[in-house]
Amino acid sequence: MKHYYRFAGIAGLVCLATTMNLAPAQDNAKAPAPDPKAAPAQEKAPAKGKGNIPEASKTPYSDLLADGTFVIGPDYTPAPETKVRDDVPKGTLKTFTMDRSESKIFPNDPKYRGGKGTRAVAVYVPSQYVPGTPAPFSVIQDQSYLKYLPTILDNMIHDKRLPVMLAIFVANGGGDGGGSERGLEYDTVSGKYAEFIETELLPRVEKEANVKLTKDPDGRAAMGGSSGGAAAFTMAWFHPEWYHRVLTYSGTYVNQQSPKDPQLPKGAWEYHENLIPKSETKPIRIWLEAGEKDNGATAAESGLHNWVLANNHMADVLKAKGYHFRYVFALGGGHTDNRVQQQTLPDGLVWLWQGYQAK
Repeated sequence: MKHYYRFAGIAGLVCLATTMNLAPAQDNAKAPAPDPKAAPAQEKAPAKGKGNIPEASKTPYSDLLADGTFVIGPDYTPAPETKVRDDVPKGTLKTFTMDRSESKIFPNDPKYRGGKGTRAVAVYVPSQYVPGTPAPFSVIQDQSYLKYLPTILDNMIHDKRLPVMLAIFVANGGGDGGGSERGLEYDTVSGKYAEFIETELLPRVEKEANVKLTKDPDGRAAMGGSSGGAAAFTMAWFHPEWYHRVLTYSGTYVNQQSPKDPQLPKGAWEYHENLIPKSETKPIRIWLEAGEKDNGATAAESGLHNWVLANNHMADVLKAKGYHFRYVFALGGGHTDNRVQQQTLPDGLVWLWQGYQAK
């Protein structure tokens, strides 16, 4: 099969391809219609709260614009949108690196293990993008989604199921878990990471990819998996003036913040235990997923390190506070399960971007 993407920037990043306003309810009327030909995620009868399995919404999963909790699986098939189509124009990926020694927010610091000297960035630009036009976009933590998200966007933009939008894939600074550079960037419960993206990354994206990014928060999404998912939610929580849309897989809404903040001693667990329930509702809509066999699935809640319970709690408090949310619980699914992602991401994007209108 032909390779459909054209790369610009340093050659070494080509390998990366192998290794998103609290919308009012009436926004649904403006949303792109679901594709009747698309195969919906397999749906199970509403669960009754057995073990860690949440009780599902009575709304069918096939209603891709509905809020609520949906239990799917345990068998998964890649969505049609993940397949390259000969009749669809292909976008480009433009790549560059950022020297971390030049960063004022996340410079090289030997205190954090795994740190790298450079940060890789790839920018997907759809073929329909008109240079100079402010474009909606998603900032995507880590770069694993490079394997199939560009093809999904090619197909869904062509079919007018998504706006003409850019996707910015930004690598973490290195390492993983507590005490790492990635942990510092992603698991810190503060506005610091969003500020790095806004002041250091996005200006470089506009320059290197020759694009213009919208300033409208309703046209900006943050996305990621695991700690990258927690980072995506953190971007919108602390800076809703910048981001209104969030999509996370196996979000690390657990106690993994390092270094510890004495005012937020439970790290991202604070979101569902204190921050969301005790704060005014913010203009954020969030699509989130967790798997039945996700990290810490059998761990006691008291340890604050059970991803399944953390995501269940997120859905509960988001519902209680009146947020627009859609929670997908994957039976048999593991942590950031690739099978689940390839089946549900196109549907997730339809829900996430409903109601968007360029300003």
